[in-house]
Amino acid sequence: KEFSMQTNTGSLDRALRLLIGVVLLSLVFVGPKTAWGWLGLVPIGTSLMGWCPLYSLLGFDTCPRTTAK
Repeated sequence: KEFSMQTNTGSLDRALRLLIGVVLLSLVFVGPKTAWGWLGLVPIGTSLMGWCPLYSLLGFDTCPRTTAK
């Protein structure tokens, strides 16, 4: 199987990742003010790229594709 960085996250998946990432990142500035909030950059990054490396390794794909003939 060939490795590629094709989009593998759908729009709902990307929106949820962005929301979760923002919530985690907010932990750095409000609430417990913990450095663990910086982990929120990971879901934000994968949301903006539309590609999740873990999904690629596990063979998951939530991005609907249209097949044109």
